[in-house]
Amino acid sequence: MKHNNIIVALDYGNEAAAKGAVERLQPDACRLKVGSELFAVAGPRFVEALVDRGFDVFLDLKFHDIPNTVAKACAAAAKLGVWMLTVHASGGAAMLSAARGAVDGGTHKPLLVGVTVLTSLADEDLRAIGLAGPTQVAVLRLARLAQRCNLDGAVCSGQEASLLRSELGPSFKLVTPGIRPAGTDAVDQARVLTPEQALRLGADFLVIGRPITQAPDPMQALAEINKSITIFFSGQQ
Repeated sequence: MKHNNIIVALDYGNEAAAKGAVERLQPDACRLKVGSELFAVAGPRFVEALVDRGFDVFLDLKFHDIPNTVAKACAAAAKLGVWMLTVHASGGAAMLSAARGAVDGGTHKPLLVGVTVLTSLADEDLRAIGLAGPTQVAVLRLARLAQRCNLDGAVCSGQEASLLRSELGPSFKLVTPGIRPAGTDAVDQARVLTPEQALRLGADFLVIGRPITQAPDPMQALAEINKSITIFFSGQQ
């Protein structure tokens, strides 16, 4: 795994703070995630600025609406030059297929991945909203739907990565948020793993936010995580 398979989550509520973090990171060491909060305050121009600086941008807006609306949103997002974007797999086959068609119809074709079950949710939360089965069953069901609709991959907890890898094959990309290096706080995530655990279970891309962005030296924190991953892979050879 290359070091830039680490995706640093820019989970900031203002553009100045996000820019400050970006200034302390390097495109050859990581990719960047822009989510709903930052996009709402900084907008498309901020995303384009990151792309211009050489960063691969994961635009994580989790589009979920009627098929035509999601298709238009995906087409607009692709024009920003992003590397990867998300839609909610629970939006259904028609919506996912419309998103796939919109991305394929553009000149720039980012990876398109489906969000399965948010890593903040546990089994009891799924029962409360009427989703059948334990978390792993729900995640696999939604990931299979995403694969049938020709999406490039899915967002899942590292705890479901092994199941999805075995069921959906090696080419289906697995993006795992809720990654916490050993010794850090899980905060608002219910299903968390360390980077090494997630990789061992089959994850492709690791989304890491606070342990890097709130560190006194973000590049040093990122370097330490990348070092641990390098050691992990050297031990697999």
